[in-house]
Amino acid sequence: MPDERALLTDIRLTLQRSELRPVYAVAAERRRISGTTASYEDMLLVSGRENLAQAIIVRLLTPRGELSALAHPEYGSRLHELIGRPNTETTRNLAKLYILESLGAEPRIARVIEVRVTPRPGTRDQVDVLLRVQPIGGAESVTVGPFTLELAP
Repeated sequence: MPDERALLTDIRLTLQRSELRPVYAVAAERRRISGTTASYEDMLLVSGRENLAQAIIVRLLTPRGELSALAHPEYGSRLHELIGRPNTETTRNLAKLYILESLGAEPRIARVIEVRVTPRPGTRDQVDVLLRVQPIGGAESVTVGPFTLELAP
């Protein structure tokens, strides 16, 4: 098994709702400790390849410039700029460009293997995105998706 220490560990996030702007919450697990009547809640962790996949999703869903006040003006992506645009080849190519631009800023990615942006069958305002990246350290590739982006406001 390749060394995945470079991929880090973070808290697991779960999508709570996706209208207008995605809202995430920290994933937790309730457990009982033997001999007590109380239950405790622990934050769930995600590490290695799962952490990288989660970090990619969060990076893509964060509008670029959103974290400027926290000294990270380049963090995020420009995908939000495509909302309201028609689902054309040009828009899909822009989505691919914005994804590649955003992934290029992720220091844990050695190279992007594949970015596929295709129209979602049966809809006019959605595209499906599939990503495959090679993490640093020679680990196996990480696949993210397919997930759907809505272009309609």
